[in-house]
Amino acid sequence: MEKSQQKDFNILIAGVGGQGTLLASKILGNYAQLIGKDCKVSEVHGMSQRGGSVITHVRIADKVYSPLFDKKQADAVLAFEELEALRWAGHVKDGGVVIVNQQNIYPMPCTVGLAEYPSNIYEQLAKYNAKIHKIDAIGIANKLHEIRTVNIAVLGFCAAILNLNKDTFTDAIKKSVAPATVEINLKAFEQGYATKGNQP
Repeated sequence: MEKSQQKDFNILIAGVGGQGTLLASKILGNYAQLIGKDCKVSEVHGMSQRGGSVITHVRIADKVYSPLFDKKQADAVLAFEELEALRWAGHVKDGGVVIVNQQNIYPMPCTVGLAEYPSNIYEQLAKYNAKIHKIDAIGIANKLHEIRTVNIAVLGFCAAILNLNKDTFTDAIKKSVAPATVEINLKAFEQGYATKGNQP
């Protein structure tokens, strides 16, 4: 395929086990392939079982030699949960974006009373030289009666914010998910994508 004019970019995906971060990175990888770009995805960092913090690095360029990048090198931090956004926002570059799903999943120290879930997450995120975008992806998934589409709704929002090719992204979703789930996932993507229109 002829090389796309899409610019190179680094995305850090952060969430907790069970939120579909690995599927999100797979979809981004397939998107890169469809536009004729190289893509490398890091192995999972953290604990991938349900409830544990999980991050992946995704690098898309004409040629990628390593999937990893340092702090302040991500064009976008894609956080599926608010505390994870705060935990990994230091990777966003100046002028980049932090995309946050407005959902709270309490880690074990908070659950057992050894720590408190931060109440000022967005105040702390505002300290970074980046644009903060919020999406109620859990609300979208609940309206669709399929909680497992949270990750796809976030990806739809991300695609709109980063100006990724919408039609190619839907093709990447079709290539990445089980045939029986294509329709519901595309609905979640469309609703997440449309959310950008409500952003300031």
